[in-house]
Amino acid sequence: MSIYDFKVKAQDGREVSLSDYRGKVLLIVNTATGCGFTPQYDALQDLYDAHHDAGLEILDFPCNQFGEQAPGDDEEIHSFCTGRYGITFPQFSKVDVIGEHAIPLFAWLSENSKFEGFGKSPMALMMNGVAKKMDKDFKKNGAVKWNFTKFLIDREGNIVARFEPTASMKSVAEQVKAVL
Repeated sequence: MSIYDFKVKAQDGREVSLSDYRGKVLLIVNTATGCGFTPQYDALQDLYDAHHDAGLEILDFPCNQFGEQAPGDDEEIHSFCTGRYGITFPQFSKVDVIGEHAIPLFAWLSENSKFEGFGKSPMALMMNGVAKKMDKDFKKNGAVKWNFTKFLIDREGNIVARFEPTASMKSVAEQVKAVL
């Protein structure tokens, strides 16, 4: 199975095959509109503006599983993201990224990547506590731990990096540039 075998539902309800993105560098992100990491939308849009013409696509999957921080329907979420952050990259329908109802794409991403840790910042220490409450073995599995987890996919469809929400967006941008 490859990333190009998956189909997902666009924000407007259309079915989209990820094979449509073959040959592109992808940054796949589960997002939320009411999260402490939501301001990362600004950095994601800056990254998209800077590198879309070179082949970068950012694929945004809103998710309400972590702290119920993505309330609202697809249209409300999209309006918030375009109005507040001016996002222009593709946004998909709200999904589950963990558990028995996780969409197959995120199940595959989780099975084929490993948790990279939250780091050592005060926010990282807080996230360790939150993740441990949800899953006492969180460090030992690849399940998405929180909103704004990012998966970097190269032009051949390989997962080349995973970024936890606490990773600096500067680090994300540097790795995206290297893969492009």
